[in-house]
Amino acid sequence: MLQLNSEVWVKLTGPYGSAENVPVLLEQLIRQYSQEVFDELFQEHLFHQNTIYTATYAAMPFLAQIACSTSDFEVRKELFINCGIIEASREERDKATLPESLAELAEDVGSSICDELFREYIEAIEYLKVFTQEVFSYTADYSTDETEKRYILAADAAYRGSHILANMLMTFINGDEYVAVCPACEEDLFIWPNGESPVEILQVYRHDPVFHTGQEAYTIVPAESFADEEVQILAEQSEALGEQILVSHLPYLAGETLCPGCRGRISLWPSLLSTFTM
Repeated sequence: MLQLNSEVWVKLTGPYGSAENVPVLLEQLIRQYSQEVFDELFQEHLFHQNTIYTATYAAMPFLAQIACSTSDFEVRKELFINCGIIEASREERDKATLPESLAELAEDVGSSICDELFREYIEAIEYLKVFTQEVFSYTADYSTDETEKRYILAADAAYRGSHILANMLMTFINGDEYVAVCPACEEDLFIWPNGESPVEILQVYRHDPVFHTGQEAYTIVPAESFADEEVQILAEQSEALGEQILVSHLPYLAGETLCPGCRGRISLWPSLLSTFTM
């Protein structure tokens, strides 16, 4: 790992400029974990609007080390989630290619340092991935926070390399709406629960039903089984985590409907993920 007293830190950047304060915050977390300190580190220096920075790559091994060394399950879960959010937001998916931000930094600090920063970032992700089952079991037993469970599912997807799925889950984190795009007419489809039903039945609307009331709702024919392996894994993980709303939504999200715009029949799952392709 990059030494905390290394002069390289001043050449790393976060969303608001220099990362020179990052080593101080990391040292505080290593000495004694504090949610307030972590929030400052994450929000002010490592992550902003689904973007990560050179400081993020350098800090990740320290966060993984804290997750490995702590005996506090809540701390480990917090780090699992937030590091997963970071990984989901990494634009360059190829683990063999140096990210653009680090490639630019290499011109200043040298390619060997940047190669090492990226290699250790990837290793840190693999270390965090090991905690998946533990985080799932702990959360299923002790948490009733459905939003938190979705973030865990998103982190799990990112660790597994399913970055598009992870970003979809983070975008529709509350599960109260989804937006897909018709592949034929390229119009948005608004997928909402039927509020009059006692069970979680999803329907499709041509316009956002918040602003356009009284419009026709289009029925979704739910999938009886999941042909897509990614959907099957997500269904199994949602069940294991106890995220029952997503469990009930997935047959509809993997189902078929008519596009309210062009009346063509479409499969919802690829239409839902299409806006998250890189």
